[in-house]
Amino acid sequence: MSKSLKRVTAALAEAGLPEAPVEVGQARTAEEAALAAGCALDQIVKSIIFAGEESGAVYLFLTAGGNRVDPGLAASLAGEPLRRASGEEVRARTGFAIGGVAPIAHAAPVPSWFDPRLRDFDEVWAAAGTPRHIFRISPEQLLALSGAREAAFTAPSDGA
Repeated sequence: MSKSLKRVTAALAEAGLPEAPVEVGQARTAEEAALAAGCALDQIVKSIIFAGEESGAVYLFLTAGGNRVDPGLAASLAGEPLRRASGEEVRARTGFAIGGVAPIAHAAPVPSWFDPRLRDFDEVWAAAGTPRHIFRISPEQLLALSGAREAAFTAPSDGA
């Protein structure tokens, strides 16, 4: 078991969530993860990381699989202009590689926001630290465990 997967599994157990992450094969996109989980696309939690152009801080946006982060709305929440974080920045700040960034168990605290669309479901699925593992959780549990703040920062995906 990878260190990343161990961190997520331990965080879930510590929170009293008994269900362990499941291996689904390569699920590098929200569409692939939804197929593997047998759920709707918007039940997939995408962990999108941006970096502040001024501060260099990283920011996490937890969004429904069919939505995309609106850069202007995200920058307003972060309080500075944003750019996509590099793979190195993502790994250094979260402890996860792009494609497997979990919404919890980061190497260091990361300011985070939560897409209200995720509340439309009884359960959602998120990356568990690798591109091959996901875990099921209620939106309320995820919101509490991630420490994210609910906010409007998305637009429907244009398929890109």
